Amino acid sequence: MNRAFVAILALLASGPAAAQDGRPDCTTAEHRQFDFWVGRFEVRTAEDKLAGHNVIETTLGGCALTEHWTGARGSQGRSINFFDRNDRRWHQVWIDDSGEPLYLSGGMEGKSMVLGGETRDTDGKVVMQRITWTPLDDGRVRQHWQASEDGGKQWKTVFDGYYAPET
Repeated sequence: MNRAFVAILALLASGPAAAQDGRPDCTTAEHRQFDFWVGRFEVRTAEDKLAGHNVIETTLGGCALTEHWTGARGSQGRSINFFDRNDRRWHQVWIDDSGEPLYLSGGMEGKSMVLGGETRDTDGKVVMQRITWTPLDDGRVRQHWQASEDGGKQWKTVFDGYYAPET
């Protein structure tokens, strides 16, 4: 079974009483590293076209972030993001309304959260995925999603967008 999936099941099973019965809670600095992505956002492409809206919330007593994506054309997606204190890495499990999953892992690189993983194309070929979220000085968050079909030698931009807080 996928390690990220097992960790999600463990989080869900622990519930909000985890910190009350002596087990660790999620108050460490590592658990707060991705909090810059929490909020309600209008998402625009680098060309300033509306891509959609995203709501990122803390959940499970601060142990995870949930993402609720709605694309400009009505598509939907959800993710759960969490810091695994055992492997000391961040993980994201994403699924959209076309059934396309994405499993990513990684962590902070400078001031950016960088998560990567692998998918397969329709021919079964491995495609490396890398998504970087960077908080900007004006309060926005840049998301730069890249893919590589040659083992990481060359990367193509899949999505380059900016999350602006909704008021």
